[in-house]
Amino acid sequence: MNYIVGAFKPPCNITITFADGRTRKQVPFKKENGQTVMVPLFQSQENIVGEVSIEPFHGKKVEHNGVKIELLGQIEMYFDRGNFYDFTSLVRELEVPGDIYEKKSYPFEFSTVEMPYESYTGVNVRLRYVLKVTISRNYVSNMVEYQDFMVRNYTPLPSINNSIKMEVGIEDCLHIEFEYSKSKYHLKDVIIGKIYFLLVRIKIKNMELEIRRRESTGSGPNTYVETETLAKFELMDGAPVRGESIPIRLFLSPYELTPTYRNTNNKFSVKYYLNLVLVDEEDRRYFKQQEITVYRLQETA
Repeated sequence: MNYIVGAFKPPCNITITFADGRTRKQVPFKKENGQTVMVPLFQSQENIVGEVSIEPFHGKKVEHNGVKIELLGQIEMYFDRGNFYDFTSLVRELEVPGDIYEKKSYPFEFSTVEMPYESYTGVNVRLRYVLKVTISRNYVSNMVEYQDFMVRNYTPLPSINNSIKMEVGIEDCLHIEFEYSKSKYHLKDVIIGKIYFLLVRIKIKNMELEIRRRESTGSGPNTYVETETLAKFELMDGAPVRGESIPIRLFLSPYELTPTYRNTNNKFSVKYYLNLVLVDEEDRRYFKQQEITVYRLQETA
């Protein structure tokens, strides 16, 4: 019985290392089992260089039909779990069919890799980049090893960044005007604005500003939308009077935001909204939502 079990054990150990793994920035990555590990961070057009080592266990040889490494960019919908949509797929053949008796190392290089989308783990979808090594074998299952890495892409400061000005109100009861200094914010930015009360005939108890993230996945009748409230910021406690002006100053850096993603590979979108909420003394809620664009600015050392 032990002999039969042993026959299905992998005959070797596979490791994937990055050439600049010790010097490259590492970021936390949450695996499917919930465990968090540190993985290297890349951006589009970079070279991905490293080495694959195959080490047979003592007294074993590895008979194979070839060894290859793939660089994959994949999108997985959680309602279709296990099915990956590959938007990037590159392959390098490392070894022709034969036998491996002792530890062997194979260098690999993927040059100026096009990685147009950022790594993302959401409520209903994830986008990941992975290196996949496959040892093809006859009669028994192939041996496969994965190594995840993260991708973040940076955007220059926008040349045009208009302010947002809007008026909201209930006829003859409430009329307010709000203004945000710009419509595009980087991840460490500050939202600065003002709220003017032009007419107040209802008793307002408090007012708050929310940051909301809306993730849309799928298309047509199979569209799934998830909205999360990431932050609530109290602007005012107590009743305002006509002519009053309330300042807004909200720092984005404490919150785990991503950039805005619009129709990523026709599979999903992530959008952000500022939601202004007023609550009256009868706990009725009045709100006005405004989309903002979030982008990742290159961090300076």
